[in-house]
Amino acid sequence: MSERKDLEIIAELVPAGSRVLDLGCGSGELLAHLRDHKGCSGYGIEIADAHVLASVRRGIDVIQLNLEEGLALFDDLSFDVVLQLDTLQHLRNTERMLRETARVGRIGIVSFPNFAHWPNRLRVTTGRMPVTRALPYEWYDTPNIRVGTYTDFGVLAQRCGLAVTDSFGLQAGRVVRRWPNLMASVAVFRFERA
Repeated sequence: MSERKDLEIIAELVPAGSRVLDLGCGSGELLAHLRDHKGCSGYGIEIADAHVLASVRRGIDVIQLNLEEGLALFDDLSFDVVLQLDTLQHLRNTERMLRETARVGRIGIVSFPNFAHWPNRLRVTTGRMPVTRALPYEWYDTPNIRVGTYTDFGVLAQRCGLAVTDSFGLQAGRVVRRWPNLMASVAVFRFERA
């Protein structure tokens, strides 16, 4: 339930009628929601065959592409909104992809597991890496290349010349604005080029 609610909360950040690029679109669920409820159009980018097929079945235009290759096939400001939901932690060159997001979209929206969430901190004090809903893999079997925190992303956004226009955490389908670095398992940022 909370994952669906999280998508609905993030969808509220997307203006109605926007042209959207969803990087790592998965099965296309969010793009279908934006199309059906907000009149949005656009494309998904996905590498996994099964997710590409699932997106196509939902009627989503999807391009099979490895995000590590960048977004050179898109012109500057081709999209109103570029989404990167649960993708940054899987990329080797996070900074480059954030700059590309800001280049091809007027607005960028990013979400990722917040490693500084208090249960994760507690687990680390016991000498173990956390395994949670937001970070569901053992350390040796994770697709995540890196972990980050809500606070760390704010620093990276500034370094990349991005202006954060909204930020909050998500916890169990609820928005967390008070102490999100400590109290939220997922970090969400909306940004534009500075």
